[in-house]
Amino acid sequence: MKILEVRGLTKRFGGLIAVNNLDLDLGAGEILGLIGPNGAGKSTAFNCIAGVHPPTSGTITFDNKVSNTKKPWNLCREGLARTFQIVKPFASQTVLYNVMVGAFINTDRRDEAEERALKVLSSLRFDDKKDVKAGTLTIADRKRLEIARALATEPKLLLLDEVMAGLRPGEVDEMVEIIKNLSRTGVTIFVIEHIMRAIMALSDRIIVIQFGKKIAEGTPEEIASNENVIKAYLGEEYAAA
Repeated sequence: MKILEVRGLTKRFGGLIAVNNLDLDLGAGEILGLIGPNGAGKSTAFNCIAGVHPPTSGTITFDNKVSNTKKPWNLCREGLARTFQIVKPFASQTVLYNVMVGAFINTDRRDEAEERALKVLSSLRFDDKKDVKAGTLTIADRKRLEIARALATEPKLLLLDEVMAGLRPGEVDEMVEIIKNLSRTGVTIFVIEHIMRAIMALSDRIIVIQFGKKIAEGTPEEIASNENVIKAYLGEEYAAA
């Protein structure tokens, strides 16, 4: 079953075409990777899917409903959550408070929001820091908090925008395991990432875009051996043997 279907997605900013006639499908329970050079249009595509920017043309269908004109908060209530490249928690508040903010999308009761937030923190092995102020967290823990806040909304589809940027190799490996575990719980995941060993290890399929257009789609193995992708983005060191 498809949870996300995008057809002919185009987004213009004046004379700039940031996303150009993009088609993609995402099946329930799948992990789909989106890669490409800086400025390729990856985050703009995410912003259109998440309701931040309305598409100039094309159709976005989430959970069998056309979502082109829906606002981010309405999509969030329907089960679409996302993280951001630049993490901005409520720095003076605790980790638990930050995650409860996400939980309040589905309840107005503090006890229910706290219960949901604690479950999420426990699932991410982050509950030992529930009383820590968010502003004192390391980069890796802030990234984990960003995921926790999104998960507290109880998403069907989670968009992850470079959640591994700035992490050390060991932290990247830990984040890969966190995302795999999320997928095992039934959350569908669409991820943008520049760390190739991570996106190759995570994804069931990968889409590559350049200058707003899709130039390749396939399994990690197919992408790693695609000549156009190697020339445009990966480099020879990622060519499949």
